[in-house]
Amino acid sequence: MTKLPALILVVLAPLAALAAGCGSDPQPPPNVGGDVAPPPPAPPAPAPKQDTAKPTSGSIRIDDKILKACGDLPTARFAFDSTQIEGEAASALDALARCFASGPLKGKGMKLIGHADPRGETEYNLGLGQKRAGSVAEYLSTKGVEQGRIATSSKGEFEATGTDEEGWARDRKVDILLAE
Repeated sequence: MTKLPALILVVLAPLAALAAGCGSDPQPPPNVGGDVAPPPPAPPAPAPKQDTAKPTSGSIRIDDKILKACGDLPTARFAFDSTQIEGEAASALDALARCFASGPLKGKGMKLIGHADPRGETEYNLGLGQKRAGSVAEYLSTKGVEQGRIATSSKGEFEATGTDEEGWARDRKVDILLAE
């Protein structure tokens, strides 16, 4: 009985090799006519997502107590995996700095708490949250808010609740609270 499996193997091995050799695709005929149009060009690749427009950008969330004292401040946003302050964020922070430097909250302190979405390592997200809070603090200090009145901290991903791009965007933020 041990000769039967060996015999089957000897017979089937060449058939398997023959079947593998027959599986190649036939070559197209050569193009001999000059009137054949070339294939249309491929559409351009989409530009990489910048992640700075609503609803996928992060935000700088300002406490209601500050908004009540300072008036209507624009919404501040910043890009994914970024600490850069640009556009809307700069406008909002400029108005906030005026309120704390020479407006109704002159002389008051603030707490800046940085957050991150849950997609990175815990240590990285804690560091990113701290960098975001530090970036906002540095920006405000260049606009006249004394550094000694600004405290920064990070919660990293610990309060993150998002499960998709829109939710993760809400997780990427810096909370600005009135220090009391």
